Amino acid sequence: MNTVQIRDEIITGQTALGIELGSTNIKAVLIASDHATIASGSFEWENQLVDGVWTYSLDLVWQGIQAAYRALANHVQAEYAVDLKKIKAMGISAMMHGYLPFDQAGNLLTPFRTWRNAMTGQAAQELTTLFDFNIPQRWSIAHLYQAVLNQEQHVDQIAMITTLAGYVHWQLTGEKVLGIGDASGVFPIDSAKQTYDPTMLAKFNHLPSIAKQPWNLEDILPSIVSAGVQAGTLSTAGAKLLDPTGGLQAGALFAGPEGDAGTGMVATNSVKQRTANISAGTSAFAMVVLEHALTKLHTDIDMVTTPDGSAVAMVHANNSTTDINYWVRLFGEFTKLIGVDLPTAQLYPLLFNAVLASDPDAGGMVSYGYYSGENITDVEQGRPLFVRSPNSKFSIGNLMRMNLYSAFGAMKLGLDILASEKVATDSVVAQGGIFKTPVVGQKILAAVMDAPVTVMDTAGEGGPWAMAILAQYVVDSAGGLNLADYLDKLVFQNVNSTTIAPDPIDQAGFATFMENYQAALPLEKQAAGLLK
Repeated sequence: MNTVQIRDEIITGQTALGIELGSTNIKAVLIASDHATIASGSFEWENQLVDGVWTYSLDLVWQGIQAAYRALANHVQAEYAVDLKKIKAMGISAMMHGYLPFDQAGNLLTPFRTWRNAMTGQAAQELTTLFDFNIPQRWSIAHLYQAVLNQEQHVDQIAMITTLAGYVHWQLTGEKVLGIGDASGVFPIDSAKQTYDPTMLAKFNHLPSIAKQPWNLEDILPSIVSAGVQAGTLSTAGAKLLDPTGGLQAGALFAGPEGDAGTGMVATNSVKQRTANISAGTSAFAMVVLEHALTKLHTDIDMVTTPDGSAVAMVHANNSTTDINYWVRLFGEFTKLIGVDLPTAQLYPLLFNAVLASDPDAGGMVSYGYYSGENITDVEQGRPLFVRSPNSKFSIGNLMRMNLYSAFGAMKLGLDILASEKVATDSVVAQGGIFKTPVVGQKILAAVMDAPVTVMDTAGEGGPWAMAILAQYVVDSAGGLNLADYLDKLVFQNVNSTTIAPDPIDQAGFATFMENYQAALPLEKQAAGLLK
């Protein structure tokens, strides 16, 4: 689509907008009807540890959304010399899970408890036993039940609990709904019925501590919508909230709010059975769309769904690339000290490419980039830790290889469980900023996966682009294509991609790293008790 055509679509309101609230960035992406990106805008933010709880303030949520939207609108004006006033379809996605309880008047009853909090151990264990279904600590139902067990004062005032994406969607449209993928991180889903699992709902409601509450669980959960189903429209108040200048018109139709796992699947064209995708950012997760159920319960494997409701086995590690970012900042400080101001966009590839000449085993060095607890390795509180022996080969290349290996270390332990279940995949597609530098991150991940890894040209856009695609799918779903065929035939038909097969030398080096990683885990587990 040429500039004239794009400009016409902007003026006539034929575009789709996706906004994703990730762990470190809020990003907005506007696409044309051919699914190509027109403009984008972003806002950096960080979670805060307040009174022992990882949280973001709702004021910062809106500050960030408005800033990202304004940057996008300015991009449109600068590129196409036209104001962004009318948008056909929108969608909100965000980090999954967590806990946002509201009373009948719409007041938040506790500060937002994000997925990063490992504070619901008793609830998660009891519910996993009750349901015979893995309930991780970060799931919304675990947070709710833990609040009940703790006899928190706000519990009897709850009128609704939701996710971050569900909250933003509600404020923009007035609709209390969740996309089925996001809902699958709130409470278990019956994929055949496309609803919350009714048997598990009944079991939860019959718990003695729940039966005495003034609510039933189904009454306080948002309703569920699947991909392609309209989930409201942008209200006048919502348009003003998104664009305080008043330039944006109300009326855009909305897709159901989704989680970052669901948008990761869409961004990598991984919603068919036997497809898999890896997403690496603050957290790392691997998702495999299943063709058959797992043979038994695994507490390190989450069962979620695609945005159209298919069952997905998900390996989720709370920590991934955060420590890499800090190392890059450190080297950036050094370059400034010697009078060289290298932009971050140059520092990352410079440091990543040093990996190509490093030792396959990262010189015998090990790190744990645990900024929070890690469920897979049973670490309750994170303490970033870097360990090496006097014989380790300490070089920049080995340091960066170590950090890349470590970013996938916890996730690898979960992947080994799926391998033991003989879960088969036809393709593995990766996304995330770690793959923006060509070859390096992809090469490392191929060694981790023991399989070829594909990175698409759309990997840099990621979640917000995928959310815009889901919004556009609401417009196009009348064409009769299911989501998988829509992505195959209309979205990814002409997308460029590269595939890298695993290098046996890297595989052997990563295996040695993982031996050291597991051997030194007791140090990481003890660190929180020793270093406050």
